[in-house]
Amino acid sequence: MTQPKRPNIVLIMADDMGFSDIQPYGGEIRTPNLNAMAGEGLSFSQMYNNAKCCPSRASLMTGLYPHQAGIGYMTDPLGVPSYQGYLNKTSVTVAEVLKDSGYATYMSGKWHVGGGYALRKSEGWTPGDETHPTPTQRGFDKFYGTLTGAGNYFNPQTLMSGDSFIEVETDEYHYTDAISDEAARMVREASNDDKPFFLYVAYTAPHWPLHAYEEDIAHYRGKYMDGWDPMRTARHEELKSRGILDEKSDISPRDESSYPWEDEKEKEWEDLRMAVYAAQIEQMDRGIGRVLDALKETGVEDDTLVMFLSDNGACEVFLAEDSRVPTPALFGGETRGGEQIKVGNFTGQEPGGEETFMSYDLPWANASNAPFRFYKNWIHEGGISTPFIVKWPSAIQAASNVHTPTHITDIPATCIAAAGASYPSQHADHDITPLEGESFLDLLNGENWQREAPMFWEHEGNRGMRMGDWKLVSEFPRWAPEDAPGRWELYNLESDRTELIDLSVSEPERLTRMSRMYDEWAERCGVKQWPLNEGDMRNNVKGRNWHINGLRFGSGK
Repeated sequence: MTQPKRPNIVLIMADDMGFSDIQPYGGEIRTPNLNAMAGEGLSFSQMYNNAKCCPSRASLMTGLYPHQAGIGYMTDPLGVPSYQGYLNKTSVTVAEVLKDSGYATYMSGKWHVGGGYALRKSEGWTPGDETHPTPTQRGFDKFYGTLTGAGNYFNPQTLMSGDSFIEVETDEYHYTDAISDEAARMVREASNDDKPFFLYVAYTAPHWPLHAYEEDIAHYRGKYMDGWDPMRTARHEELKSRGILDEKSDISPRDESSYPWEDEKEKEWEDLRMAVYAAQIEQMDRGIGRVLDALKETGVEDDTLVMFLSDNGACEVFLAEDSRVPTPALFGGETRGGEQIKVGNFTGQEPGGEETFMSYDLPWANASNAPFRFYKNWIHEGGISTPFIVKWPSAIQAASNVHTPTHITDIPATCIAAAGASYPSQHADHDITPLEGESFLDLLNGENWQREAPMFWEHEGNRGMRMGDWKLVSEFPRWAPEDAPGRWELYNLESDRTELIDLSVSEPERLTRMSRMYDEWAERCGVKQWPLNEGDMRNNVKGRNWHINGLRFGSGK
């Protein structure tokens, strides 16, 4: 059966979720709705994001590399157009393209591509001004969610409905549930319209802080008492069993900044931190189920293309009582009852409740990204590999794994192609940067497809490109930035997906050719040498090699 001419499209994004967290990608966390999606759709083994929240969202919205859209770093303005921190006017969002093509457009969740927002009452910015575009200004008819990035799940800052700020008015509020419920409501509203619809559901789960319901946490208490190493091994074996990874794929060694579980003195507390993280993912999956149920109840399930992915790999951020970590004020300094929130990973305090602001740290993140190396922020596979599941009953006739390499810029290109829309050369009196993504609609129709252009990445000086089976990657030398850029590593991902055998010495000609291609791409897309400004680097602190706000500290690599 040929795919419907103008399907509804639901695009769902998780936040800071590791490659192997969910059940269809090897995880032990209960995700029955994503499992069901995979059971009747396509599971991509080599879909890539942009390693960080804002750059990934910029590409997901525009089909461009993040620097081309104005978000080469985050939402901080760094003084040049490619790092201005908000979507520029030479990019066009997929919502704008589809809206112009006759679609109704909806968004529920995290925006985070509209400039730097701190406290809601901060001076110096207004939602909708030149440097702070909102979703409704970039193609969405209806919006519910937050303008800023991660934050308090029980009392989120910059929460909006449409163009107006709103307050949390109930003690039963949790942001993950609110995103899900509003998205389901939007599906029901859209089904009463003759137009096809595009819905973007952008969760903040399972990004820190660890905030979940006790009844969800209770299910996982004690389940992680064996520690992170057996968890990594089990997930790796399950990934191979499910055919997501080839049988010959080796697991990467435990991260050198982690340590054996036997050396952990606070095992019950560590178990609980992972339990809360797992509960956040299960809660998100339950909400996705409500959105899928709304599609079914309204009779539009068969003609709706649904996609799910994560914005980057798992995050090993360590929240300490330190001036370099996020202050409570940025994410809601008080509980709904006026109690001051305590920020930091304190072993005497249980995570999960609204009075806490905690993370799950590097060893668990290393397990979440099994079998890969590194984390959010880096361009190694652990930073940029995402589970990607596609469900489309009218077009996809049987479940299967897709091993074709694809890039996050290809997703909006595919949405535009599926909708029969045209990507414009001009929009709102501005010339538009040509689309970088390539539609993989043929894959969804069961046909052969291969990406023609190489894929490229850069974030905070971490660099990379993939061409065919070959990947060039470089880690920014944080401890000696005067040595930047870092040296190139070269891997053949067909035989070494976990990047264990560096071939840069044995393949000098290939390395030279690919590095030249990277330099040409960087020049074309406005990539600048990192750091752009002295203030972009944090001061080093002594101790273990923890990662805080996108930067590693300590005596690590």
